[in-house]
Amino acid sequence: MLKIQNLTKVYAGAGKPSVDNVSFEVHGGEIFGFIGPNGAGKSTTIKCMSGIISMTEGDVYIAGKSLRHDPIGAKKNIGYVSDDHALYEGLTGAEYINFIGDVFGVSSAEREQRLARLSEMFALTDAISKQISTYSHGMKQKLNIIGALIHEPKVWILDEPMTGLDPRSAYNLKQLMREHADKGNCVFFSSHVLEVVEKVCDRIGIIDDGHLITVCTMDELKARNVDKSLEELFLKLTDDEFSSRLYSGEASVSEAVEGDEQASYGVAQNSGAEETNAQIEVKNEEKYSKNTNNSEYLDKDSDDKGGEE
Repeated sequence: MLKIQNLTKVYAGAGKPSVDNVSFEVHGGEIFGFIGPNGAGKSTTIKCMSGIISMTEGDVYIAGKSLRHDPIGAKKNIGYVSDDHALYEGLTGAEYINFIGDVFGVSSAEREQRLARLSEMFALTDAISKQISTYSHGMKQKLNIIGALIHEPKVWILDEPMTGLDPRSAYNLKQLMREHADKGNCVFFSSHVLEVVEKVCDRIGIIDDGHLITVCTMDELKARNVDKSLEELFLKLTDDEFSSRLYSGEASVSEAVEGDEQASYGVAQNSGAEETNAQIEVKNEEKYSKNTNNSEYLDKDSDDKGGEE
């Protein structure tokens, strides 16, 4: 349904690729979680696969259509929820949805039926006839979600979609994601909220420093690592020391997935005793906090805008 093939993006003047030879597939019927530290290349990947920015190398296939060679055909099958909900604020909510419906060729009957259901689900029925400029941050995000679903795309791409949503709307969004995938479509979900990713996704991909570190199913993770959470795996894979060993070939993803703490971090040098799991968890949290505030991990947008072509 969605195929990323050798995707590489190098911004003008950059010393290295923001995304480096990334390849993976997302199948119909699944929710795919895409996670990584700030500046890892998530937003660049999403903007390339959505056609917002150009690829340096590689290709993206949406429902069998090449984004490089048939961009219109590919984009017809995409529904994109951005993390900044850019909307035409001079329009009313209904006018905006009708505009999106016209762009994607949705019949009047279909859009009316879908809009009525979705606006009720997200508590926008009373506001849908009002100008978008009067909407709150959360209301704009809800309208953004409705606009991305009004044509029932085969590939639904969500970049931090729960920002600003109230608990009920966040719950309804998760239900819609599952419902959309169960119809045979695919959902590509990027989020920093790892607890949500772990609960709703069928498979996950972890990207760090422009490289795809691993792709695995949640069932595989749980079967091989019963006592480990997705958060713990993520912290370990993106730890400075472990990731350096991973890129050099001295370590493997299986070490993290299987929870081999001694292989990953060794024995405490000063005391000669092994670190406890609690000590390792504290160390990971400290390093993760450092990474997310380090300038080399800051988004080039924040992740992606600098040097954009």
